[in-house]
Amino acid sequence: MVYEGIAKDIIKGDPDTQVAVKTVNESASLRERIEFLNEASVMKAFTCHHVVRLLGVVSKGQPTLVVMELMTHGDLKSYLRGLRPDSEHNPTGRSPPTLKEMIQMAAEIADGMAYLNAKKFVHRDLAARNCMVAEDFTVKIGDFGMTRDIYETDYYRKGGKGLLPVRWMAPESLKDGVFTAHSDCWSFGVVLWEISTLAEQPYQGLSNEQVLKFVMDGGILDRPDNCPERMHSLMQMSWQYNPKMRPLFHEIIEMLREDLHPSFHECSFFYSEENKVPETEEYDLDLDNMESIPLDPSSYSQREDNSGRDKGSSVALRGNYDEHLPYTHMNGGKKNGRILSLPRSSPS
Repeated sequence: MVYEGIAKDIIKGDPDTQVAVKTVNESASLRERIEFLNEASVMKAFTCHHVVRLLGVVSKGQPTLVVMELMTHGDLKSYLRGLRPDSEHNPTGRSPPTLKEMIQMAAEIADGMAYLNAKKFVHRDLAARNCMVAEDFTVKIGDFGMTRDIYETDYYRKGGKGLLPVRWMAPESLKDGVFTAHSDCWSFGVVLWEISTLAEQPYQGLSNEQVLKFVMDGGILDRPDNCPERMHSLMQMSWQYNPKMRPLFHEIIEMLREDLHPSFHECSFFYSEENKVPETEEYDLDLDNMESIPLDPSSYSQREDNSGRDKGSSVALRGNYDEHLPYTHMNGGKKNGRILSLPRSSPS
């Protein structure tokens, strides 16, 4: 359940703060509640404008309460669906996003992800349902799996294990359970597809089992109808079969920076002092040894293990992708998997 409320003195200098208050699922086990609280304590340390801010947790009594900044327009998936011409949830008559607005959304999401990556966290469930839309329509990374109960059909239980968001997962994640900043980038491409389609279901018409096989065999989503070339090119970059050929999130922002609203320069992690690296140091995120944010405790109960055993398996897996495979469109056509240059046409 999610409630809107007023919190007293939760932010210094602001006596009354509008907040969203969320409760842990009543069916959650004690272990799941403990894990949830542990991860909430980690999230509280995040201070990025494009990551939803966790303000506090009330752990005494039942139910456990999570207090977060209020995102007036809800999750991005619902927001996008509300922009459809036939939607009953668009009282203001807002039009579908223009290319300029889509690029702004993409950059805001990429900035939040770049921040998490810099903090050595892997999201593992990046999707429109887990992005939130603020009062001023800024898009932020948020919820970290707490929307699973709302969008349960977006998840699939593979082999009796936890629920997995298979339609947003990279081939290496589906095949070997590998989650890195590279697999987050694949999911980012699916979010771009959701933005372009006003949140249609990815791989519509395919069962979850068919999606598993299709993606592991090199398949990718079709280009959406009327999708601008610039957005489609960015999707293709994100869906390289070889994880290391996918762009980093700060590289994505670099591609888009010239077309962003001036406010992005003022509030983003990308332009912040925190993101500045001394010239004498090599910028290295160590992408293969990043922590994961366990999303919903019932489906992701373990952090990525950085032990020697897992490091060894990572080395073995790395070789599987050194020779790049072609990708397959849903219409059956195959193309060589190269990173495409992003068209520089000005957004409308």
